Amino acid sequence: MSLAPSAHPWQAAQPGKTCYTPAMETPAKTSQDSWSFVKMEGLGNDFVVLDGVRQHFALGPEDCRLIADRHFGIGCDQILLVEPAHSPHCDFRYRIFNADGSEVNQCGNGARCFAVFVRHVGLSDQESIRVETRAGQLLLHIRPDGLVEVDMGVPILEPAQIPFRRKNTAPRYDLPFRTQTLEVAAVSMGNPHLLLPVEDCQQAPVADWGPELEVHPDFPERCNVGFVEFQDRGHLRLRTWERGAGETLACGSNACAAVVAGRLWDRLDPDVTVTLPGGKLTIHWAGPGRSLRMIGPARIVYEGTWLNLGEQS
Repeated sequence: MSLAPSAHPWQAAQPGKTCYTPAMETPAKTSQDSWSFVKMEGLGNDFVVLDGVRQHFALGPEDCRLIADRHFGIGCDQILLVEPAHSPHCDFRYRIFNADGSEVNQCGNGARCFAVFVRHVGLSDQESIRVETRAGQLLLHIRPDGLVEVDMGVPILEPAQIPFRRKNTAPRYDLPFRTQTLEVAAVSMGNPHLLLPVEDCQQAPVADWGPELEVHPDFPERCNVGFVEFQDRGHLRLRTWERGAGETLACGSNACAAVVAGRLWDRLDPDVTVTLPGGKLTIHWAGPGRSLRMIGPARIVYEGTWLNLGEQS
């Protein structure tokens, strides 16, 4: 499938023109004792999605950890919060909280779920929306086939901006780890990624190496760790240890970073199918200085109401 730059479906979109705005309705000051949510998933990467436009939320780390708990809460990899945009050029603000309670800058699978969510709950009737994140703006488009296309922006390769403790930008870096030196790539898609090529990702030491590489001292803000198996110039397999969540069935931003690494290493062509444990993504990246685009599914699992948050015995 070609994702040529000339085919941008959102070029004619006018952010903010037909989306829900706070002026349409006064947001309810809903306490944290009772609120509605939607459970969603993108390739098995699962989310609790909250409407922070018509409800009021002040979630702390303990609240997020409880919501994400699969035994005592709803259970999820991340919590996504939809809020009114701060910028007049955006439709919404997109916030992401990991299962450990930390707030992060980016989540590719979550972005696709975000687009489906705002249409499902009536916050927008547009097929294309612009959202602001802590890492910048994203353009989201729901295609006629139901898949969601996300313009993830230009990948960041400069070590200081990732951040990664190296002086110069390079396609490969030597990373000291235990008793060996690993050859890796370091990329930011708004969040930091370490990419490690492996012969067989099914046999990769994700559970053993992932927790330690996540907190490697050369990544001062921790990192998402991708174990990448290149199959041919148009296909790769990937397993991801996510920062603050552990191994997940899919990580969209890590899939994007893996394609960036493969392109820098001349292992991939511009259009790539990424196979993750939870399914497949299609990614297009023409090269340095160009925006990267990702296509994949997003699905509503169920809706619910949370009662008595903070009153657990």
